Amino acid sequence: MPRESSLDVLINLTQDKLNEAGRALAELSTERRQAQGQLGTLDDYRADYTRRLQSTTEGGVTASNYHNFRQFIATLDDAISQQNKVIAQIDTRLEAGRRQWHDEKQRLNSYETLKARQLRQLQYREQRNEQRASDEVAANLYRRRQTH
Repeated sequence: MPRESSLDVLINLTQDKLNEAGRALAELSTERRQAQGQLGTLDDYRADYTRRLQSTTEGGVTASNYHNFRQFIATLDDAISQQNKVIAQIDTRLEAGRRQWHDEKQRLNSYETLKARQLRQLQYREQRNEQRASDEVAANLYRRRQTH
């Protein structure tokens, strides 16, 4: 069994890193979808409570109930603001993850290009050696015929 070259080791390690970067990206994408879903739920909740406040005020509302509605809507606004910050942080991590994946992909492509070049050079040397051996056999046969 041929020994694994250092270039093969680098290719395998880089492929592992690329796979890990891809898994991390997938996890971040899932995390972002979930965070976006939570934001949507908060937005829907806020819109619902705003409608409730509006319909309640049209029918008459006590100052205490009005204050409670406004306070709850303000709490929802804070939660929406926090969720937007969470999404912005995830987006930052996603962009860094994309850069990491891209860098690993470029590194892998470079190593694979070097491996292909190395293989072509090896094949070229083997062909030259085979040609030399063939030429030597032909020359020996020619010399033998000339001497007889």
